[in-house]
Amino acid sequence: MTWQQRFDPDNLIAAACEQAGCDDFGDTSSDQGWRSGLERVTDGLVNEARLSAIGVEVAYLDIIRALTSRLGVTAWRKEHPEIAAETITSPIFIVGQPRTGTTILYDLLAQDPELRAPLTWEVDAPCPVPQPETYQTDPRIAQTQATIEMSEQIIPGFLAFHPMGALVGQECVRITASEFTSMIFPVQYRLPSYAHWLMYDADHTGAYRFHRIFLQHLQSGVSGQWLLKSPAHLWQLDKLMAEYPDALVVQTHRDPLNVISSIAALTNHLRRMGSDETNIAECAAQSYEEIVVGLERGMAMRDKGVVPEGRMIDVQFTDFVKDPWRTIGDIYQKLGRELKPEAEQRMRDFLAAHPGDGGRGRYTWSDTGLDADEVRERVRDYQERYDVPTEVLK
Repeated sequence: MTWQQRFDPDNLIAAACEQAGCDDFGDTSSDQGWRSGLERVTDGLVNEARLSAIGVEVAYLDIIRALTSRLGVTAWRKEHPEIAAETITSPIFIVGQPRTGTTILYDLLAQDPELRAPLTWEVDAPCPVPQPETYQTDPRIAQTQATIEMSEQIIPGFLAFHPMGALVGQECVRITASEFTSMIFPVQYRLPSYAHWLMYDADHTGAYRFHRIFLQHLQSGVSGQWLLKSPAHLWQLDKLMAEYPDALVVQTHRDPLNVISSIAALTNHLRRMGSDETNIAECAAQSYEEIVVGLERGMAMRDKGVVPEGRMIDVQFTDFVKDPWRTIGDIYQKLGRELKPEAEQRMRDFLAAHPGDGGRGRYTWSDTGLDADEVRERVRDYQERYDVPTEVLK
C-alpha cells in the first residue's frame, strides 16, 4: 500500500475500527459532517501538505487517534447511556486570538481546584473514563507524555515555543478534531483548501455537538465546572452559544500585528514536524486572513447580541502581562466567583515555575512579508472598539 493509499478515508476508517474493536461513529445525523471533513483533510494531506516521510507517519497517527477517540467515546456512551443525562453547567471559554496570553491565563485558572480543564492525556486517550482516584497517576499520563517528548526530539526547541504536557489543559480543537471540523489541521499542516472550507463553508454544528458529548464523557468520571480554551471559538461564537447558552466567555485582546507574526512563526514551527517545505511568509498569509476574519466575525456576533454582555469578559494582554493578579481578580469578580487563597497560591506557584520568556526573538514582523500599514488599516476598527494599544512590532 502506498502512503497515499494509507490516507484513503475508507482505509483509515477500517484501520481505526480494527484498532478500536467497534465500528459505530455515533450520531448518524452528523455522519456526513465528520465524513466530509475527513475526506477534505485527507485530500489535503495527500495533495497539498508536502508531507515528509516522518510527516506521513505523524499525520496518519493524528487521523487514527481522532477516529478511534470518536469510536471509543461512542461505544462507552452506548454501554453507559446515563452519560447522555450529564449536565454541562456554565462552562467558561477563553476565546482570544492565538498568542494573546490565552495559554498562560488558561493554565493559571486551571490551578483552581473548583475548575475542570480537560487535560491532554484524557483528551488523547479518553477511554476508559478517567477516575478521581487515579486522575494524577493513570498510566495513560506517562504514555501521552512520552509522545509529547518525542515531538521535542523531532523538532528541538518545540516545547519552548509551544509548551505542552500530559497534565496540562488541552484546547478544544483537539476534541473537535474527531468531527474533522477543527482548526488544528490547517495549523499543523499546509491545507489551504481545507482552511478555506473551514473558515467560510463548513457547518460547525456537529463539531459543537460532539464537543458536548466529549465533555459529558469525561465529566461522568471527574466532575467540575468546565474551563475550556481555543482561539477557534471566536470564529464560531454563534455555534458555541447555541450549544452552551449559559457559557461564560473570556476574550483576550492584543495588537493583531504582533499576533499575526507570532502565530505565523508558531505555525511554521508546527508544520516542520510534518514537512521539510514550509516557510513563515506562507504561514503569515494564512494567519493574516484567519485573524482578520476572526476579529471581524467576533465583533459582528457581539453586535448581534450572540453573547449577552453579562456573559462576556474582555481582558487586555498588556494589562495581564503588567499585573496578572489584578487581571485574574477582575475576571473572578465578573464571573461572580471567589478567588480562594488556596487557588491563588497554586496559581502563583505555577507562574513562578513557568515564567515564560517573552518570545525571545523567535518571531519578527519582517519575516511575514506583509505590509504593516495595510494590515493596521484592516484591524483599526477592532483596536478602536476594544481600546487595544498598538505595540512596537517585534
